[in-house]
Amino acid sequence: MKTKKVRTNEKMISMPVVNPHAAGIDIGSKSHFVCVSQDNVKEFGAFTSDLYDIVNHLQKHQVKTVAIESTGFYWQSLFVILQENEFEVFLVNSRHLKNVKGHKTDVVDSRWLQLMHSIGMLTNSFQPDAFTLELRNYVRHRKSLVEDASRFVSKMNKVMVLMNIRLSTVLRDITGESGLKVIKAILDGERNPAKLEELISYRCKTSRGDIQKSLQGDWRKEYLFELRDCYEFYQYYWAKIRNIDTEIEHLIEEHAKQTTHEVSNKDYKAPKKKFHQKNDPEFSVEKYAYEMTSGVDLLQIDGVGINTVLTMMSETGFDISKKFQTAKHFASWLGFTPNRRISGGKELSSKTRKKTNPLAKIIRDAANAAGNSKSRLGDFFKRLAYRKGRMVAIIATARKIAVIIFNMLTKRESYCYEFSEAETEKIKNVKIQKVLKALKSYNISKNDLDFAWA
Repeated sequence: MKTKKVRTNEKMISMPVVNPHAAGIDIGSKSHFVCVSQDNVKEFGAFTSDLYDIVNHLQKHQVKTVAIESTGFYWQSLFVILQENEFEVFLVNSRHLKNVKGHKTDVVDSRWLQLMHSIGMLTNSFQPDAFTLELRNYVRHRKSLVEDASRFVSKMNKVMVLMNIRLSTVLRDITGESGLKVIKAILDGERNPAKLEELISYRCKTSRGDIQKSLQGDWRKEYLFELRDCYEFYQYYWAKIRNIDTEIEHLIEEHAKQTTHEVSNKDYKAPKKKFHQKNDPEFSVEKYAYEMTSGVDLLQIDGVGINTVLTMMSETGFDISKKFQTAKHFASWLGFTPNRRISGGKELSSKTRKKTNPLAKIIRDAANAAGNSKSRLGDFFKRLAYRKGRMVAIIATARKIAVIIFNMLTKRESYCYEFSEAETEKIKNVKIQKVLKALKSYNISKNDLDFAWA
């Protein structure tokens, strides 16, 4: 069979231009490289005046849409200014731009961004609205302060152990009401174990004699000095956390006044066996969430707590139907779905992608808590943990919780975790097969069973 040689100067395959007025910007800490066409790349500084020069440069070349890479946090200032000047900004996942051929430079990166964006090969990352973005900054800062305060809790416990004050053996939390009273009394000069024991609540299950023994220590000067510093730092951090809680509540109240809701938080009824945790805000987050979701109570889900609801409110908001098409898209964005890699018809890997999303982390924590509960979610968690391990069970249960949250918010329904008829029948058949296998291993016949039942 003869083959026909194709000349290189004949018709070439070309990609259609989807965004003719597109630009690509490679973001850096000291300078930004702006590409408005493949033969026009210009470097700008990172100061505020330079950012406005970028805007003027884009407007001069009639650019309407801009693609920037979401690496670090240097993109945020430019992103806001571009949006204020009515540019369509695509925040692109850096994983979608790794396959750059040849020597990698900032100029090449900006050209590659512009080329890929002009032919419509880039997708825009999720971006929250203005209220959610402002709330996100407060909540993430609050979380950072809580983590910093917890370091001083560990240091206080270490110092007391070095003094042989075994407060952590009689109290579950040394920074609870009783624990802080004891630490404050020690710093004020109290050394009598009997008087220190009186400060601990009688709800403590440890015997009073053991409590007194745990409060006899070696009162060394350097340890007391370190304990005082850690205690003062802990109190300082929590004073700042309470200030943030005030700002968060004020922001949510202002947002609630500007929006209309079908229900009021006065109609909210707290679910049974749901308690505020130590690190939860003092104001009623669940009531505001109930009003913002038009009567959906996410706390009905096993494992979901106040912190989960607040993180959901600050990371994506409750109107997620406009941001994610289906529950599968939402679960995939959180990183709870298998990342299958197939080559030659063979599955090479199906592990889930590592995600640093704060919402994904808090839902995984909720799944872990649900695994310790006596509920349908807890039963599902335990069955899977027995077969495939706890880590797999956490991801699978987290995906279930994410799907439940999506359906509750989009359909405005109450929480209801029920198996379908097909799944119920499947579980029933599996249990029957296990029973029959056990009977067969003991050589038990049908006549033996009839005799036993009789």
